[in-house]
Amino acid sequence: MLGYAGTMPNRLAAETSPYLLQHKDNPVEWYPWGEEAFAKAVAEDKPVLLSVGYSACHWCHVMAHESFEDAETAALMNQWFVNVKVDREERPDVDGVYMSAVQAITGQGGWPMTVFMTADGKPFYAGTYFPPADGHGRPGFPRVLDSLHRAWVEERAKLLSSADGITDHLRATSNRYGNAAGEIGPEVAAEAVAAFAQSFDEQWGGFGQAPKFPSPSNLEFLLAYHARTKDVGALDMVLVTLRRMAQGGMYDHLGGGFARYSVDRFWLVPHFEKMLYDNAQLVRVYLHAYQLTGEELFVGVVRETLAYLEREMLDAEGGFFAAQDADSEGIEGKFFVWTPDELRRLFGDDDGALFCEWFGVSAEGNFEDPHHPEFGRRNVLTTWRDAAKVAEQFGITPDALTAKIDVLRPRVLAERERRVHPGLDDKILTSWNGLALAAFAEAARVLGDDAYRAVAERNAAFLREKVWRDGRLWHTYKSSVAKVPGMLEDYTYAALGLIELFKLTGDFAHLGWARELFEVSLAEFRDPASGAFFETGGGAEKLLVREKSFFDAATPSGNGSLALLAFWLGRYYSRAAWELVAAKVAEQVAGLLVQAPTGFGTMLQVIELLNAPRRELVIIGERHTRQPLERAARGPYIPWLVLAPGTGSEPLSLFEGRSEPGRALAYLCEDMVCQLPTDSPEALTAQLG
Repeated sequence: MLGYAGTMPNRLAAETSPYLLQHKDNPVEWYPWGEEAFAKAVAEDKPVLLSVGYSACHWCHVMAHESFEDAETAALMNQWFVNVKVDREERPDVDGVYMSAVQAITGQGGWPMTVFMTADGKPFYAGTYFPPADGHGRPGFPRVLDSLHRAWVEERAKLLSSADGITDHLRATSNRYGNAAGEIGPEVAAEAVAAFAQSFDEQWGGFGQAPKFPSPSNLEFLLAYHARTKDVGALDMVLVTLRRMAQGGMYDHLGGGFARYSVDRFWLVPHFEKMLYDNAQLVRVYLHAYQLTGEELFVGVVRETLAYLEREMLDAEGGFFAAQDADSEGIEGKFFVWTPDELRRLFGDDDGALFCEWFGVSAEGNFEDPHHPEFGRRNVLTTWRDAAKVAEQFGITPDALTAKIDVLRPRVLAERERRVHPGLDDKILTSWNGLALAAFAEAARVLGDDAYRAVAERNAAFLREKVWRDGRLWHTYKSSVAKVPGMLEDYTYAALGLIELFKLTGDFAHLGWARELFEVSLAEFRDPASGAFFETGGGAEKLLVREKSFFDAATPSGNGSLALLAFWLGRYYSRAAWELVAAKVAEQVAGLLVQAPTGFGTMLQVIELLNAPRRELVIIGERHTRQPLERAARGPYIPWLVLAPGTGSEPLSLFEGRSEPGRALAYLCEDMVCQLPTDSPEALTAQLG
């Protein structure tokens, strides 16, 4: 019998990952990652075909439709290979190891990721997307399957030798970033800023050419550098980028939130998937830009993006979902794009013409799904046009234009809601929820919004109740099941979110839990030989390589986020040894920071904090008495400020001897030497100056 008939669901049917469940009815005899698949490969003397993707990945869907849903291709896969499907978001450890292999073999990476390996996990051939037939410089997938099967049968020794060589290379280079030690003084940050300026796109913002990613860690570093040095160039790079992103098509001008990246230089056409991690991080960048400038565009983006996350990504239990798909009804971007006729039918000719002009909707369009040209050219909405010129064109004032758009836009959103929605990846990832927790908590504090506070507190309670068991975190939660042992990013992102929640609430339990997560990280993830940290804990599944992450992807690196956490907790608990952990981690990659600054934004933030003034703001009193002082403290952007609100009864040396019954006092200190305390919000504002 040639392969799997496909009339019954395969072994993915028992999984909880939405991405894996998308493939449960493929004619491919998929296995989830685990011992069963590799035992079968040994028993049947077959290589393993590993396919890695995620539910919001457009090209993953394309390859699935072209190859994995094709009975003939599936028959070849089933006859010659043991096929394993992995959700990269559920198993970032597996993805990280084999993405390194793909990059070593091909010089590039991406998803879908396709790796052929031995039964002991050693890769011998790899790539990303393979088309169903030869084309565009890529071999067709059936030809790849046939060639590798022949090589397995006829030239196995050569394949095994290649697998051993690739594995040796991966093991030798897995910790390569940790071998670039150097000094981490302020000159490193200055040189990194100069390197950013070299690749900065002055007209459109961002760094380099297409495709463009938002890279929030880099923007955060530049803002922190500006705050310390008053370097206008660093600030301008951020502000131009944020304005251009918010005006372009990567931003959802109807529903709020950002797509993952832009395929062009102009932030015009995105890949339309929306990820929790991007939006959570970008909320904080825009919030900090608002603190620095007071610009209404920035706070509007913050509020609209948080509204999107709360409306569409928040589970009833208090956790945030992972992602929304790029496709609906099999067509990329269909949910988000428009034609002039659609808008004129909705509004009539006059208002339809005004809406089209403001949002750049034309008959020519600016987007087409290349796989579905029959859908025609449509328009991604943008707001690049000058308000005064558009208002003059329609014989109204700019204020009247704004008022009109504010009336029309909700009607278009309501019309969009009637469409078939993109797929939702409704698993809940601990790490990404930590990023969302930080976003809602800091927005609640800076904007004084109790609704955001409620979301943040509920999210922290969710994490504690659902993914914290016996002193350990779990990585993913879905259908009441928490699974996959927590990784370094889970502990660090969650703890950093809890610190932001402590700054907001003064509830010492949040800071205490952050400390507990950090201490588990020290015990479970630290490499005693180097002082850096592995991605997986000591008791986790043993993979081909136990990696250490220093390089930022779309999210902060494990070692970078651990160093941030060590810095903050060292300051809160007056533990110099913990601050030294942050410095030691940063020193390991200092030699690379100027060579490739765009990959080390988180580590550059650590260096910036370590070189910034040591300032603490302690606000002591009952919550209702602290509130006027806390309002005064929320205005300035001081990224290195240790903000500690509390009653004074908490076991922190910051609070010792400073409380006064019935009265709230603020102590602004420089390296533990404090100015005279004040109960006046105006005086505190002047001190923060």
